[in-house]
Amino acid sequence: MSNSQEPRKKRGPIAAWFLSLDAWLDSSLYELRYRAGEFWESATIFFRRFKVKGWRRWLVEILSEGFTLGTGGAVVMLALALPAFQETKGDWRAQGDFAVTFLDRYGNEIGQRGIIQRDSVPVDQMPDHVIKAVLATEDRRFFDHYGIDVLGLMRAMTENVRANSVVQGGSSITQQLAKNLFLTNERTLERKVKEAFLSLWLEANLSKKEILQLYLDRSYMGGGTFGIEAAADFYFGKSVKDLTLAESAMLAGLFKAPTKYAPHVNLPAARARANVVLNNMVESGFMSEGQVLQARLHPANVVDRGERKSPDYFLDWAFDEVKRIAPKGTHSLVAHTTFDANIQDAAEESVEFHLRQYGKDYRVTEGAVVVIETNGAVRSIVGGRDYGASQFNRATKALRQTGSSFKPYVYATAMEHGFTPESVISSASVSWGNWTPKNYSGGFGGKITLLTAFVKSINTVPVRLAKDSLSIPPIKKMAEDMGVESPLESHKTMVLGTSGMTVMDQATGYSVFAQNGFVGTRHGITQLVTHTGQVVYDWAKDAPPPRRVLSEKALHSMNSMLVQVPVIGTARRAALPNIVSGGKTGTTQSYRDAWYVGFTGNYTAAVWLGNDDFRPTNNMTGGSLPAMIWQRMMVYAHQNIDLKPIPGIDQPFVDKTVAAKTEPEKKPAADDQAKVAAERPPVLSSRTTQTLRTLSKTFEDAPVLTPPTKPETLSAL
Repeated sequence: MSNSQEPRKKRGPIAAWFLSLDAWLDSSLYELRYRAGEFWESATIFFRRFKVKGWRRWLVEILSEGFTLGTGGAVVMLALALPAFQETKGDWRAQGDFAVTFLDRYGNEIGQRGIIQRDSVPVDQMPDHVIKAVLATEDRRFFDHYGIDVLGLMRAMTENVRANSVVQGGSSITQQLAKNLFLTNERTLERKVKEAFLSLWLEANLSKKEILQLYLDRSYMGGGTFGIEAAADFYFGKSVKDLTLAESAMLAGLFKAPTKYAPHVNLPAARARANVVLNNMVESGFMSEGQVLQARLHPANVVDRGERKSPDYFLDWAFDEVKRIAPKGTHSLVAHTTFDANIQDAAEESVEFHLRQYGKDYRVTEGAVVVIETNGAVRSIVGGRDYGASQFNRATKALRQTGSSFKPYVYATAMEHGFTPESVISSASVSWGNWTPKNYSGGFGGKITLLTAFVKSINTVPVRLAKDSLSIPPIKKMAEDMGVESPLESHKTMVLGTSGMTVMDQATGYSVFAQNGFVGTRHGITQLVTHTGQVVYDWAKDAPPPRRVLSEKALHSMNSMLVQVPVIGTARRAALPNIVSGGKTGTTQSYRDAWYVGFTGNYTAAVWLGNDDFRPTNNMTGGSLPAMIWQRMMVYAHQNIDLKPIPGIDQPFVDKTVAAKTEPEKKPAADDQAKVAAERPPVLSSRTTQTLRTLSKTFEDAPVLTPPTKPETLSAL
């Protein structure tokens, strides 16, 4: 055998193995294809038995698509609900063991928070007619559903369509409790999805009795009270265990609209609502007409509380402050606050006046205000139009984009880096990566001074400053140093106010301009005292000293620009008669948020307007309603007081102590009580009486605002 044949003999076994592998693969694939064909043919023959034609086929197709969309929707809803379940991991049952009585700046009691309000009476010890009145009005099928009452929802929708208005609610007691415990009052689809899932979670983890107990203990009942026991004591001076049927019906009518039907404010409306509750008890079969007759003939009377209003938004914020600063081991306290009822009434009246008059035209429904005196004392907080309808504090918790009202932080940073109001910069188009911001007018200009750019709210100038001279980190640090506690984005767009901030943050930040460049003076509590008279906290001694965040040169430069905005800039409606003020307007994209934040030598106030569901307004800018609200309340706030100058602004009067940390109001000694009572201004009884009369005189000749079809200001992004 030749040498050339030997390698072929060596490769013979390998080739044979590959040939056998190839044959096995061929036969296996053929067999697999054959079996698959048989299976497919069998399946086809089987499913032909279920083939439908005509209208049945359309029905099957619709059901099939419905199941597909339903499955996808369930996945989306679950994804939306997952963040809500994080709330259930904490101690959500805990209410804290603080019991705090709050006094205003003059020593008048303004409300309570803590366990004093929430002493619980077990459901088993409540009269039967109390429970029946609540269930008949709020959730008749409470013991028959599993958190979501589909039948009740359909009934409510039918009644609302029939009445052409919202006369019945579709939320079950479990859903209302889920909202009270875990969620806010924002009217969004996401919140409703979370509410539905949390309702199912509550039903799975609590008994019906526990759910009802929590609902009765945690619901807001008007007059600053939480829980049915506190409400019974406040309105009738008795325990819930001693309520009559007429009184029970009146309380049961408060759950959905506690402010509207509060009997100490509007007794006729409360009695009419109680009669509706009695009708519900008869319709639901809980009681007969004969059993409720006496309650109809003899409606409930309430304890005379005068016209005392509870500043609930301020109290909620102040209660959080107490829990933050109170020494460990002290829980039953009296808190002396900085609250001023007169300024609160003026702020509430101004918001309500303008929203009633122009809210429909501008398509805006909500507003929030914070007023801070130059010494750092928080005098007023308006967290919304109706605390009874929504306890969510829009002044201290809502994060809303600020628009051009953020620009003072950018310009303040520039002033600290050597710029002046006379510095010249180009207002031409600028691009930062793939972002090219536009000016409100749509056009671009040439070189202008920073003063002109600021007063006219030119967008390209602060962007150019941040891009070419400052960068984002120093701007963010400046805002935080000036008291902004909201988390700020580090994105380049933040220079035009895309980060969410609270109204409290805005008022705190702008108060630096009024306080000669100092920060760290904001406070709502001046003293905490035990019921034995021991002072456990004194702001004048225990609070950290204020610190300077703006140099005098930068502060004077900023104030010289800020005071021009109400004169020749975008906030002419905010100008105060014979009083120098400064400020800045802000309007966000699609007109969702409108701001005006301004200050005088005496007060700083921030005003926000918008919608809870983030719906765009009708071209509302910061220079329209927000500026008008600010002006109306500030005119009242500056009546009969010594006017202080704005630091760095020449005025005929000069006060060297503007930036000094002043002593907070202290409770006067017993011998001085009469003197203090005689000197302090009277507390207004109603925002529609004395405050309105006083303000109306100021505005007798004010022109009527016609909502513009196109905004007149340049404060939008």
